[in-house]
Amino acid sequence: MEQLAAGQYYLIYNAFSFTIATMGAATLFFWLAMGRVNKHYQPALVVSGLVTAIACYHYFRIFGSWTGAFVVTGDDVRLSGALFNQAYRYVDWLLTVPLLMVELILVMRLSSSETTRTSLRLGGAAALMIVLGYPGEVSGGIDSTRFLWGALSMIPFLYIVYSLFAGLSRSIASQPESARGLVNLARWVVLLSWSFYPVVYFAPFVLSLEGGTSVTVIEVGYTIADLVAKALFGVLIYMIAVRKSDAEEGRAHV
Repeated sequence: MEQLAAGQYYLIYNAFSFTIATMGAATLFFWLAMGRVNKHYQPALVVSGLVTAIACYHYFRIFGSWTGAFVVTGDDVRLSGALFNQAYRYVDWLLTVPLLMVELILVMRLSSSETTRTSLRLGGAAALMIVLGYPGEVSGGIDSTRFLWGALSMIPFLYIVYSLFAGLSRSIASQPESARGLVNLARWVVLLSWSFYPVVYFAPFVLSLEGGTSVTVIEVGYTIADLVAKALFGVLIYMIAVRKSDAEEGRAHV
């Protein structure tokens, strides 16, 4: 772990704290709102809440590891000698990123065979993307090792993007008109938020960032991406479920 200025330490500290609160609140919202939607879409909200619950737990552990890695006295921030455990974040992604794909697939209400096939295909690609990125993240430097593993992790990422925009186009066209725009928006949120992860991953390498600046860019950048990809995406899943439930039950949506 690099030495940080007080401002850098507290920026990351506050980002972690905010994310714990957001993920916890999102979990309660998704699970308590299940009665608002048709039973066919309740599993999607269960998964949405599961994603944010897992993220809330891991950010709590990340926060504890972060505070344990430093000794702070006023504006004096010093390394404590304890390890800041980066593995928490990758374990979180390994669990939640495939589930994010499942959320979208469940709320689209495809056939049983297509749901299973697409979930396994995209969920597996998402898990592979995380596994390939981890060695570069913990390589201990901003060097060719990070670049190599990051480039390899982009292969399953590009496959997921292709599947979302080519493979699911026909399925989106079959959605109720009132929900079609939201489903398409959810697809774009996945693309843009997931694209932000490799931007953060490669930023220290491309921009030659070092020390506390590199740590701050990585930790705050990943945290922002998580908030969008999990909490905000979950809200979109909820809105799609409500729109589709209203359409199927003949209710006018607001």
